[in-house]
Order: sequence, then structure tokens, then C-alpha cells
Amino acid sequence: MPPTTMKAVAISSPGGPEVLVPEDRPVPTPAAAQVLIRVIAAGINRPDCFQRAGLYPAPPGASDLPGLEVSGEVVAVGSEVTRWQAGDLVCALTHGGGYAEYVVAHTGHCLPVPDGISPILAAAVPETAFTVYSNLWMRAGVWPGDTLLIHGGSSGIGSMAIQMAKALGHTVLTTAGTDEKCAFCTALGADAAINYRDTDWLSEAQEHAPDGIDLLLDMVGGAYVEKGLSLLRMDGRYVIIALLGGAVAESVNMGHVLRKRLTVTGSTLRPQTDSQKTDIAIELERDVWPLLASGGVVPMIYEQFPLAHAADAHKLMESGQHMGKIVLNVSE
Repeated sequence: MPPTTMKAVAISSPGGPEVLVPEDRPVPTPAAAQVLIRVIAAGINRPDCFQRAGLYPAPPGASDLPGLEVSGEVVAVGSEVTRWQAGDLVCALTHGGGYAEYVVAHTGHCLPVPDGISPILAAAVPETAFTVYSNLWMRAGVWPGDTLLIHGGSSGIGSMAIQMAKALGHTVLTTAGTDEKCAFCTALGADAAINYRDTDWLSEAQEHAPDGIDLLLDMVGGAYVEKGLSLLRMDGRYVIIALLGGAVAESVNMGHVLRKRLTVTGSTLRPQTDSQKTDIAIELERDVWPLLASGGVVPMIYEQFPLAHAADAHKLMESGQHMGKIVLNVSE
């Protein structure tokens, strides 16, 4: 039986990393379609930082604790859960609450820790894999022979997207902000990595793909949109998953969309329904979990922090120095 109280990290008030404070909380009770997980590790994601800063409030019904992905051991299940039982090792997408020793997750949002992957590494998978696969493969459609451009290739999302696309046989261009990060991306398999601080990434991408690209994964927005649309070729797809460069894209020539029959799409993960997230999980287990088990895709962890040092993890995330994922090792 799990204990009645647990250690957690809460947001004391909107602000900088220093507002993340350890505190004791009751262990949550799983609802009928939920499992209770003893957390081994939890991934750090940009939405956690936005929530901490007061820019991304937890939706109704979600835990007020940050943390959208975990790995750990199932210790209790709700009355409607049939797949999981106590003792199973899983990684899970959560609706919040991952910065804690215990968290509940919907049964359909849990997946087994892939063979050959440690639970610590598995904590770096759910948020990135759900985001990349649902947006690129399920929404935009990645077709045989496609050439992709992935902005922010050294990020957690980017490093997962590069590996998934290369493992499935695609040509991948990417952008990153330093030569070291570009080298990291090419080591993951990117065919070309462009340092956007030292060169005009559009001109450089046109040299590598003179006929254009088929699909662009953008987490920047803003001034990048016009350049990205101009780079896409006929029937290209532009996928927006974040707006780190701003939500307003000025001077965008929408004639690109008409002339080249472009598709512009995007999504956020957390507001999607339980059923929608379950559908993503089913396809992930079928198509991506074998790549993780075979080593074709490897979760990239830059640094681990103890749960009580979540503030330091957020400082690193916001510094932009990391390559790959940052995780909280809750088992320490």
C-alpha cells in the first residue's frame, strides 16, 4: 500500500524558478480510469516553466503541481483499469502533478517502459514522443521520401523528431543556436544542421534543399513563418507546436499557401481529450516503441536533478544551454 503523504514540488506563487518549493502533499487516489504511479523520474518541459511563471494555468481538473510526464511503478489501479497492475513499470503522460513522489495518470496515457530503456530514460519520452508523432505523422502526414526541416533540433522535441524521422528513412535538416548544438544534431542523424545565429537559415536551407522541403516543424513562429512558407514546395505542410518567437507573424505572404497548396496546422497536447491522447498512445506503441526498443531512437538526457532541486532544473531549461531533455530523478 502506498503511504498517505508524499514529497512534492509546488508553485508557491507565479514567478521565477525560486517559487518552486518542496512541500508535503496527500498521495492522490486514482479515479476509475486512472493508475497511481510511484514516480521514478519526471521530465522537465517548457509548459512547466510557463505554468510556474503564471502564463499557462493548469486546466480544470488538473493537479496544480507541475509535471506532464513521468516514469515509474504502478502501485494501485482504478476499478475500470484492465491493462495495468501493481508492479508494472510504465511511462506516462500526465495532466499535471509529475513533480512528486506519486502521481495519477489515465490508463490510456500509460505505456510500458520500452525494452532496453531504463526508467530514468523513459521519463524523457512521453511529452516529446506524443507531441512529435501526433503533429508530424497523425496531423500533417509524413510521406515516403519527404524532406523535413526541424527548428530547435537540440531541444527535447527536436532531438526526438530528428531521430524518429531518420529512423523512418527521411532526409532531415535542422536549426540550432550554436556550433556545439549543431554537432549534437548531426550526431543524432540530421543531414544538415544550420547555426541560425551565424547565418541566414533560409538561405542555408535552400542550398541543402534547392527544390524546397516537404514538411517544417516550427516551435518559434513570429518572423520564421514567412521564411518557412517560402521554403515549402508543392503540397508542403507547416506544423506549429510553440511560439517562442512570438504569436504574431507579420508580413506573411499567404499566396504561398494558395500557389503551393500548403497545409498549415498545429496543436497543443495538454488540452486534448483523454480519448484523443489514448489514440496517440496506441499509435506510438505500434510505430515508435519498436524503434526505442531497437535503439533506433534513444532518449537524450542532458542532466538530472533531485526532486527538491526542481528550481535548478528550471534555471537550466530557461538558460537554453541544454541539449536534449532535463529530468528530475525522484528516486534519489
